Amino acid sequence: MSAELLLTARKFRVERRPYVINGRPHPLEVIVHPGAAVVLPILDDGRIVLIRNRRPVLGGEALLEVPAGTLDDGEDPLCCARRELAEETGYRAADVSLLTSFYSSPGIMTERMHVFVATGLTPGPTALEPGEEIAVEATPLEDALAAVRDGRIQDGKTIITLLYYACFKRAGAAAGAAR
Repeated sequence: MSAELLLTARKFRVERRPYVINGRPHPLEVIVHPGAAVVLPILDDGRIVLIRNRRPVLGGEALLEVPAGTLDDGEDPLCCARRELAEETGYRAADVSLLTSFYSSPGIMTERMHVFVATGLTPGPTALEPGEEIAVEATPLEDALAAVRDGRIQDGKTIITLLYYACFKRAGAAAGAAR
């Protein structure tokens, strides 16, 4: 038995897929998503670049987030990261390196988020998509971490990106420098 297509949308589709769990058939509805690239832009002075992104799905609430975007069909995550960084912030990066990858909500969807760190930033014009309302905000990492702690940052990909970087990348770089 193959998957049944239930819905095709601009950025994803919904399928009903047959699974056998504990020897019994169990159909599951799955959101099939091409994946996304997430970027943590770091300025030469150490501040990070966040965006205040108005989200219509949340009634127009503006969330403080890291830049990110959905992969185009067949697009390499690194290319998407560079594209989204430029489109949403105007910055171009001399270096973009993979930080980590994770599944955003594996109970219902296939979306894998690829997180990159961008450095050597050069400012330039943004290229927002129609309907996007984004303001760029540079902030010290410690202030962003405080915003995670007190709930001002509520976006999951942003929380994961900031905490992963602070716990593993930044801490690892400091430990390596101390040796």
